Amino acid sequence: MKVNEIFTSIQGETSFAGLPFTFVRLTGCNLLCSYCDTQYAYEEGTEWSIDRVMDEIQQRGISRVVVTGGEPLLQNETPALCSLLSDKDFIVLLETNGSISIKNIDQRVHRILDLKCPGSGMDAHMDFKNINYLTPRDEVKFIISDRSDFQWALAIIKRYNLEQKTNILMSPAHQALHPRELAEWIMQEKLNARLQLQLQKYLWPDKKRGV
Repeated sequence: MKVNEIFTSIQGETSFAGLPFTFVRLTGCNLLCSYCDTQYAYEEGTEWSIDRVMDEIQQRGISRVVVTGGEPLLQNETPALCSLLSDKDFIVLLETNGSISIKNIDQRVHRILDLKCPGSGMDAHMDFKNINYLTPRDEVKFIISDRSDFQWALAIIKRYNLEQKTNILMSPAHQALHPRELAEWIMQEKLNARLQLQLQKYLWPDKKRGV
C-alpha cells in the first residue's frame, strides 16, 4: 500500500478528540474539496507492506490508530489493515470521504464518514447508500462553510434519521466560518450533534504535516 506518512499526534477531531493516536495517512484522493489541507497526500508516498505498517504502528506504543488520507479506501489493502489492527486489539478509526462504499469495512472499526456539503464543491459525489451501513459506533462528519451548508446538513440529518442511527459531528470550515456561529445554529436547532474545532489547527497552527 502507498503510505504518505505515519506519525503520532493528538487526535483533533471525532469523539476521540484530545487522545494520542498513531496516524497512518495513505496516498491518493478521488475528490478535490475547496478547503482541503492535505493536498500533499494526493500523490506523494512510498510503497509499504502491511507487515511493515503494522511493525511501525506497534513500535510507537499507542493503542489507538487512525487510517486516513487522502482517501484510504482507494487502496485495496485498507480493509485488511483495519481488520488486522482490530485483531490486535487496537482501537481503529477509518476516516473516509463518503464517496466510496464502507459496506465491507470491519464493524469493529469506527468509521468516520465525511459527508461533503455543497461548500466543498464535492457534494455530488456522495454515496448515500453508506448511511445504510452505519452503526452507533460510527460517526458522520459535516464540514460547514456557511449557513447554506448547515441547512443542507440539517436536511440530510432529518431525511436519513441520522440522530437515531449514529453520532453526528460538525466542524466549521477553518477560517471560513466562526465556530461560535456554528455553535449557535446547533443550539437553535436543538441538534444532537458534537461541535468539533480541529484541535490540531490550534495546537500546531504553523505545521501542515505530521499533526
